[in-house]
Amino acid sequence: MALSKEQIAQRIAKELQDKWYVNLGIGIPTLVANYIPKGIEVEFQSENGLLGMGPFPVEGTEDADLINAGKQTVTVLDGGSIFDSATSFSMIRGRHVQLTVLGAMEVAENGDIANWKIPGKMVKGMGGAMDLVASAENIIVAMMHTNKRGESKLLKKCSLPLTGVGCVTKIVTNLAVLEIKDNAFHLLERAPGVSIEDIQKATEGTLIINGEIPEMNI
Repeated sequence: MALSKEQIAQRIAKELQDKWYVNLGIGIPTLVANYIPKGIEVEFQSENGLLGMGPFPVEGTEDADLINAGKQTVTVLDGGSIFDSATSFSMIRGRHVQLTVLGAMEVAENGDIANWKIPGKMVKGMGGAMDLVASAENIIVAMMHTNKRGESKLLKKCSLPLTGVGCVTKIVTNLAVLEIKDNAFHLLERAPGVSIEDIQKATEGTLIINGEIPEMNI
């Protein structure tokens, strides 16, 4: 069966490594903070100026002054710090973040990402996404494999305005885990109960399948 948004976040959390600084984008990526593996310490950074972001607060304990880049209330861990956006983006542009997790509307087989604008619709702006994709060397995308019409979001070429070019390294969708290399999507894992044929049908871009593909361990 296809993964829920929470399960996508759980799978991405397995990519975290001890002592990493990690930026979480808006949407599914913010859920990753709830699933840090035991035995490691990770510092989550929010581009609005927060380092040491913790999981979402328990209902009734929210502090309206503590928010992430998506304006959701969050918690701050002991030792966390709050600073201005200029300092936050200096950290991003200086490549002091080891992993960036972003949502996306489309990803192309060469690693292009479109995640900020749909033509003809109102948007507040691109936010910090373009800085993140221009500076990060390790970008994982959390997204649904298809749109609401059942059309693939993993494409040969993005149709929406690009956020970044050739920058995505890995994708975790509700159907699969894929790595992008050599201008193709390489299938690494499939969601429990999801067949390779299901993933092939849902992927417009070039899909490489080598050997037996294991199910994800969530």
